Amino acid sequence: MGTTLHIFLVPDDDVLHPLDRASYERLLRGEPDERLPEYAGKRVRCAVVVVETSGRKPIAVSRIVYSFLSLDSYGRIDVSEREKETKLAMDSIPPLHVDTPSPQVIDARHHFARRRYEQEYRWKPKPEIETAILNTVFGKKAPQRPPL
Repeated sequence: MGTTLHIFLVPDDDVLHPLDRASYERLLRGEPDERLPEYAGKRVRCAVVVVETSGRKPIAVSRIVYSFLSLDSYGRIDVSEREKETKLAMDSIPPLHVDTPSPQVIDARHHFARRRYEQEYRWKPKPEIETAILNTVFGKKAPQRPPL
């Protein structure tokens, strides 16, 4: 048994565009030669699907993360936007210890940061998009464009 990733870009037309893992990782690492010129200057939806496999065949989806890729004018990851996302993600982690002047004071900043992170850096797919992703992962014939 193993695990594999399937990455899909989902532009505004809701058509799935698979992105190979190596290209995705080079994009995230900021390698200068890796870019997506067709999405330059855009914020494109991305779905990263963690798939459990047996004998190299998909048997179950462990998790799907629906996020955005903000790309600069060259089609590379927008570094400043990624830094903002990372900071907000770190702010959403609860403190290890609480240093409050009073036990009645509750520090809820991480709850608000988490909510803001979900609103700004995650998206919720339409059922048709999720079905198309699952059909593609499991090798079923899926329509090119999910019905609206």
